[in-house]
Amino acid sequence: MSLAEILDSIPHRPPMLLLDEIVSRETNRVVCRKTFRAEEFYFQGHYPDYPLVPGVILCEATMQAGAVLLSEVAQATNCVPVAGRLNDVKFKRMIRPGDTVEIEANLDDRVSDAYFLSGKILHEGKPACTLNFVVKLAPKQ
Repeated sequence: MSLAEILDSIPHRPPMLLLDEIVSRETNRVVCRKTFRAEEFYFQGHYPDYPLVPGVILCEATMQAGAVLLSEVAQATNCVPVAGRLNDVKFKRMIRPGDTVEIEANLDDRVSDAYFLSGKILHEGKPACTLNFVVKLAPKQ
């Protein structure tokens, strides 16, 4: 699915939009793709002589995939997805400029207005980051 479809699904915009395309989408699972370009703003300072994608950016990309997964309910209720909690974050591989990753988010449970998700980022088929997170839908103001 195209970038236009991502922009229609979630409120994130450049430079904080961290998804390039939606690879597949099911009721409780989405897979997205992102290529990290050398011009990304965070590489200027993280680190100038050895650029790495910051771990917080990997977490944010995974939560954006989760927002895509929840986009239909968010739009139907005129809400935006807001991160409520991150758990069990593990960084297993470094991601560098030029790397393309697949970002997977799975809806594991829902309790009232809290959505419990798990996610992972794969680089060359191997886990680079795994995490669990909670998203709440906040009314637009």
